Amino acid sequence: MMNMIPGGATARPFVTHHNELNMKLYMRVAPELYLKQLVVGGFDRVYEIGKNFRNEGIDLTHNPEFTACEFYMAYADYNDLIEITESLLNGMIKHINEGGSHIVNYHPEGVDGPCWEVDYSIPFRRIEFIPELERLLGVKLPQDLESDETNRVLQEQCTKHEIECPPPRTTARLLDKMAGALIEPQCINPTCIINHPQVMSPLAKWHRSLPGVTERFELFVCQKEIINAYTELNDPMVQREKFEQQARSKAAGDDEAMFIDESFCTALEYGLPPTAGWGLGLDRLAMFLTDSNSIKEVLLFPAIKPEVGVAKTDGDDDGLSNDVAKLAVNDTSAT
Repeated sequence: MMNMIPGGATARPFVTHHNELNMKLYMRVAPELYLKQLVVGGFDRVYEIGKNFRNEGIDLTHNPEFTACEFYMAYADYNDLIEITESLLNGMIKHINEGGSHIVNYHPEGVDGPCWEVDYSIPFRRIEFIPELERLLGVKLPQDLESDETNRVLQEQCTKHEIECPPPRTTARLLDKMAGALIEPQCINPTCIINHPQVMSPLAKWHRSLPGVTERFELFVCQKEIINAYTELNDPMVQREKFEQQARSKAAGDDEAMFIDESFCTALEYGLPPTAGWGLGLDRLAMFLTDSNSIKEVLLFPAIKPEVGVAKTDGDDDGLSNDVAKLAVNDTSAT
């Protein structure tokens, strides 16, 4: 759970300190890099169901500590993962609905609000990232998605469509914000957004036939991502370049960018076979299957704000216990 380098996802980590070793450590944001090193070591099928920690905002669908399932399988690609995902979720819904229905009702604003009839019939809808974004914007993006020209065009479009993107306004962050504002709201029924740009996907392998994009998909349900999966990048030289790009973004102020992980690059030099990787947010899936409009409703001990006016202490364990006891467990507001 504690790593010297927080890798495997673009996310801001929690920082801690190991007193005996006198070194900074990070709570893990994802187990991905370690699981892929097991594949390098000869384990062709690996998975883990466990906790991840991301030092980010709290809202109706985000909790800093969450449970994820990740698996990695050698000699597969993202096309195989899409089929596995469709079969898994479709079969799960039919099993839950004893009558065999593919429909799950979900109330995004609570039981008194509108009801979405979410249809898990297969095949799931697929949307190509760049063509759909170009269609919604009404512009053709430059072919080189990592160029300064692309960044300029994206900034202009964000301004035109009133899409907020706090600094640093890197191309990856601009594309992510635009997708969140324009593409994701379409995705009420299960929808795979596929073929993300390489600049957004530092751990995914480049597409075998489409330049500038990767063999990646994200599954969205009820406008929220529940699965991220891709054909894994297994070229150590390209992976090191991607890490260096992330390091430049971090130096520019992007605190969610990845660190350079030399140990992982060294593992890739020994040889990662063609591999597909898949990650599912279990808490968020539980929300949608139980018709819960807040992630706190499916967590036993969710992160909550302290009660306003609770006194803080300096290094007093008893005082800390008193603070914890006074937490406002019924506070459901977002930060």
